[in-house]
Amino acid sequence: MLCTRLTNARFLTMDPRHPVAHDLGIWRGRIIGVDEAVTSLPARRVVDLGGATVLPGFIDSHVHLAWAGLKAGTPSVAPCERIEDILAVVDAAARRPAPAGAWVEVAGYDQRALGRHLTAAELDRVSHGRKVFLMHDSGHACVVNTAVLELLPDGTPHEDGFLAESAMTAARRLRLPYSQEELADAIEKAARACHDEGVTACAEAGIGGGLLGHSPVELGAYQLLRDRGRLPLRVQLMASGDTLRPRAAHPDDGFPRALDLGLRTGFGDDWLSLGALKIFTDGGMMARTAALTSPYEGTAGDTGRFQDEPERIAALIVDGHLAGWQLAVHAIGDRAADLALDALERAQRLRPRPDARHRVEHAGLVRPDQLPRFAALGVSAVVQPNFLRSFGDDYATVMGEGRADWLYRGRGFLDHGVELVGSSDRPVTDGSPLRAIQFMVERLSLSGRSIGPDEAVTVDEALRAYTVAGARACRWEDAAGALAAGKRADLVVLGDDPHRVDPSRIGDIQVLATYVDGRDARADR
Repeated sequence: MLCTRLTNARFLTMDPRHPVAHDLGIWRGRIIGVDEAVTSLPARRVVDLGGATVLPGFIDSHVHLAWAGLKAGTPSVAPCERIEDILAVVDAAARRPAPAGAWVEVAGYDQRALGRHLTAAELDRVSHGRKVFLMHDSGHACVVNTAVLELLPDGTPHEDGFLAESAMTAARRLRLPYSQEELADAIEKAARACHDEGVTACAEAGIGGGLLGHSPVELGAYQLLRDRGRLPLRVQLMASGDTLRPRAAHPDDGFPRALDLGLRTGFGDDWLSLGALKIFTDGGMMARTAALTSPYEGTAGDTGRFQDEPERIAALIVDGHLAGWQLAVHAIGDRAADLALDALERAQRLRPRPDARHRVEHAGLVRPDQLPRFAALGVSAVVQPNFLRSFGDDYATVMGEGRADWLYRGRGFLDHGVELVGSSDRPVTDGSPLRAIQFMVERLSLSGRSIGPDEAVTVDEALRAYTVAGARACRWEDAAGALAAGKRADLVVLGDDPHRVDPSRIGDIQVLATYVDGRDARADR
């Protein structure tokens, strides 16, 4: 007997053997089959979906759940566009009652509307004697006041209180780490927001590095949720690259660095597992720290920056490969992509691993000559289409006419045989897969600006990026990404078919229900 049969729906299975179905059977959280394989079977519960469209649950292959949940509960200066308004928010936050020594943390900072960065001296005027940490929306920078600057290690680079990349991490480390309970509450909150958008599984893009989650025992917060039955999504955790340590392993093992106990990609279960090793090369376009081969338009030769010495980054990539990890290499600028591809090519020469499934996270600016290299190395491109939907006008402007068409490609990757994987990088911008899919098809920013129109993909190709390709990128293809016998009963019920509406309406399609393990996750709250 089936546990549940879902009927009277248009199931877009993403399974080429049976692309469209009308009935789907579930037993103990798994799909038993579709249509004639289940229609006549008895079921404890039959759910009439009223003609809705059903897809495999969306997989968001690059998120920051802890940061998203923490940000949602933090005072924010968005969408302030005047320095005076930002300072007023900071002033109000600094006046709130707080324990002795507590920092003033404020989110939503973005210098682009201001035309310049705030300064430590400006924050000093409204800090009321407290330490102030103003987080950049990109996650790659912050502005702090003098009380924080005075505590930083000697030589920490900053520009009048603006700290980027590793300098921001140095400031973070001055603050008391978040507790596991704080992180667990934040993760759960963000995960439930994912449910509302049809996401059933995600990859947490980097824990343990101190950049965002700010806890040396961050993984414990996820285990806490798992143990208490409060983990709403299936989560794959990427360990930050700097968690690897030199290990005196047996010479036959062939790797110089490893995580404690030799843990690596694949450890865990259906709900919580260890995924790729996350390695940063550069910063981000919002903060103008993505590493480019040619300068940002309108600057005096600024080409962004690497997170560390290129040789050290490359060595970490090679060592991670030798230790058996799947790698997720953050590379937004084309200069960073060169570094990533060179290191991955060297790693594969040293120890060939045909099914390593290494990933380049973001792949924000990729030159035409780099596309064949992605393909030859079997590297997937994990892109964030909503970046261009939200920030495309700015990104296209700072790249200039000659490079704007190379931003967050779609068609270029697919035509070269590169796996195109969709993700959000939430909370940097909108996390909705449907709105991202709309952008992938239309290539229009919120203002209506066309950005790289030749990079548009079909609706099917965009849906695949958030289902089949997402599952493959996370090594879940045996259990997720399609509605087929043996797969997890994770699915999203939509109010309309993305193929049948005008592309401009895809992002507005209503998510009616999100099923995880065969149960309506939102109804169970």
